[in-house]
Amino acid sequence: MAGLNPSHVCLIELGKRKPSVEAVGRLSKALGVPHHLFVLLGAESGDLRTDDPDEIHRAAESLAHLLFDVPRKPRKRTAMSS
Repeated sequence: MAGLNPSHVCLIELGKRKPSVEAVGRLSKALGVPHHLFVLLGAESGDLRTDDPDEIHRAAESLAHLLFDVPRKPRKRTAMSS
């Protein structure tokens, strides 16, 4: 499904292997979970230190959309996202 060896995925789940960025991307895509949310859900409390309100808002919004199956509104393009 994700193009990864099942035994490798099992070792990741058991905490015996750290997944590469590519593996995380494949797993999140296969599960239908946005990449940044997948990383957030797998993070430990020490990894979640941020004081950027925009980053917190994006994570909360993605989680709400995923949990409640709410259609996403198109994002406005800004100078930084062009």
